[in-house]
Amino acid sequence: MIELIATKYTYLVVVALLAIGAYVMIESDNFVKKIIGLNVFQTGIFVFFISAAFHTAGESPVVQSGGGGGPFVSPLPHVLILTAIVVGVSLTAVALGLVVRIYESYGTINEDTLKEVLAND
Repeated sequence: MIELIATKYTYLVVVALLAIGAYVMIESDNFVKKIIGLNVFQTGIFVFFISAAFHTAGESPVVQSGGGGGPFVSPLPHVLILTAIVVGVSLTAVALGLVVRIYESYGTINEDTLKEVLAND
């Protein structure tokens, strides 16, 4: 068991990041904290995909003139994560822009206070 944990420690990091991100998104009433929790959750998913794609004895998938026979590392998960990072940054920018507009319109970024303000309108 100890050997398994020592070799797959990144999966413990993944579980921790996913748990922390989900907890912050669920328990926080502040919209900015919810966005930070979403980013932590996304980072956990990124680490999971990169950890799953890692091979100890893997070689580059570019075949040399002499040929290579070893197990090749698929570049697809890395490309997907790069795309996901760009989408995540865009999502964060849009979400923070919406939070700024909510604050300008209602004077709060607290979810419960915003519900009270909207109920009184």
